[in-house]
Amino acid sequence: MTYTDLWGKTKSKLKKTQPQHAYSTWFEPLKPIALNNNELVLEVPNQFFFEWIQSHYVDLIKKEVNSAHGGKIDIKYTVSTSGGNEKRDKERLRNQREKTGGAKRNKELNNKFSFASFIEGTHNQFAKAAALNVSEKPGQQAFNPLVIYGGVGMGKTHLLHAIGNRISKEINNKKVVCASSEKFTMEFISSIQKNRTAEFSKIYRNADILLIDDIQFFQGKEQTQEQFFHTFNELFQAGKQIVLTADRYPGEMVGLQDRLLSRFKSGLAVDIQPPDLETRVAIVMEKAEQNGLKLQYDIIELIGTHIKNSVRDLESTIIRLLAHSSLSNKEIDYDLAKKVVKERLGSKVISDLRVEDIIQRVSETTHIKERDIIGSSRKMEIAEARQISIYLCREILGTPLVTIGMHFGGRDHSTVLHACRVIGNKAKKDQRVGVLVGELKNELSLGIS
Repeated sequence: MTYTDLWGKTKSKLKKTQPQHAYSTWFEPLKPIALNNNELVLEVPNQFFFEWIQSHYVDLIKKEVNSAHGGKIDIKYTVSTSGGNEKRDKERLRNQREKTGGAKRNKELNNKFSFASFIEGTHNQFAKAAALNVSEKPGQQAFNPLVIYGGVGMGKTHLLHAIGNRISKEINNKKVVCASSEKFTMEFISSIQKNRTAEFSKIYRNADILLIDDIQFFQGKEQTQEQFFHTFNELFQAGKQIVLTADRYPGEMVGLQDRLLSRFKSGLAVDIQPPDLETRVAIVMEKAEQNGLKLQYDIIELIGTHIKNSVRDLESTIIRLLAHSSLSNKEIDYDLAKKVVKERLGSKVISDLRVEDIIQRVSETTHIKERDIIGSSRKMEIAEARQISIYLCREILGTPLVTIGMHFGGRDHSTVLHACRVIGNKAKKDQRVGVLVGELKNELSLGIS
């Protein structure tokens, strides 16, 4: 068996067992160089690539090579003397995505943003449903314009591009124009400087679907607003679909012309709220898989529990975790994940934690309903869950006794103090309670005492 045959069989096995993203990124670029004295030599593009393989896939590759060879064989890695051609690799991946995408790629749209890759939860269901409706029936008056608003990193841009991608793929005769408000503004200024405003207007006014991201940045730009107003009117009156994103409800914006705000409010405005815990966990799992990373559930839950503000924060935490692992040549474990989350949050580790969060986590761990924990039942298991919650509020947050009592059905400070003493003693004498309290405290405070 030649080295090319051996590696070819190995790649076939890897392609069947690994996620497509991981295979394309980490296994496809490996090149067999030689097979000498029972040693297979593989070339990697660069040193970073080599460190990543060593940290994450060296055992897997060895296992599959041995299986393909039918016996034990050593593997040696050599770094390409050219240092790898990152531009070529990116172009290859880009071409591969375009081939598998079916339709001709719209360069203004990010092909990664699709409805299939959008993680749905209660916080964004309505927004996704509205976006889907628009992508299926663009130009309907009831949903025109569609304004998707919410905080930074919530997925507004994802939905905007998902609409454009779906229409481009499924309705070939529709012209999709997508731009950020900044791009629109800069192109408009450039057209004035070069005396090409007619050409500029034609680009946007010939669109069948106009997608504009972050319209709040039109604030204070009077001439740009004037130009956009006329573009909006012409498209709207022609029955063309307009989709906009913003960081707040259009009616709350300042610095925009009233007639422009009136147009924005004439259609449907849908908001995206921060994702709940279950959705955050699903997002972490999805982002990890996209990066070819297999995380233990306790690490996924750790990230999902503490990184709350946005989808973008969750994704950046995964990237930071990957970087730490690769650069320090360490396996990703709970301690490394905890370190990364601490770095990501800084002083917000504790400040963002609320009494309600502690009650919710104790409820999930003990399987006692939250309403029972704050209620009046004296059943032993319920009372214990209540006392543990009170104890953790005091230990982690340092919340005053009277304030804690208010959160637990109006109990007085002496009852709260008693609960703290009971659990403090139990944690020392009862191993079960000690382990339970210790794990909850470590998780909720990330080990910060």
